[in-house]
Amino acid sequence: IQGAIPSYRTRIHPATRTFQALRIAVNEELTSLETFLQECPDLLKPGGRLGVISFHSLEDRIVKEHFRKWGKRGKGETSPFRILTPKPVSPSSEETRSNPRARSAKLRAIEKNYESIEREEYGGARF
Repeated sequence: IQGAIPSYRTRIHPATRTFQALRIAVNEELTSLETFLQECPDLLKPGGRLGVISFHSLEDRIVKEHFRKWGKRGKGETSPFRILTPKPVSPSSEETRSNPRARSAKLRAIEKNYESIEREEYGGARF
């Protein structure tokens, strides 16, 4: 692997990405993440928050796309979700020095709005 993949002057061994790709495929990690995120909107209660930490750009893209989709609203409507992290939260340089495995971590968070609840669902009660 080291001979086949060019080095980009990083301290990460070239085989790392290969084995990461194999692990993601064998464990169906992206499919599991998609399934989880498709069910989340119905599972969160009003005011409930969801935080997702991703360690790979493909995972982060999936989370980002779902959060953007949930945060959209129609004309004159209140969005059912509020994105708490417009940009992902990454570890500080101090954190990555003390914990090198955290270097690729990204946190995204979203909150289900109270205003998105239909009045009929809760007997006209307003939260």
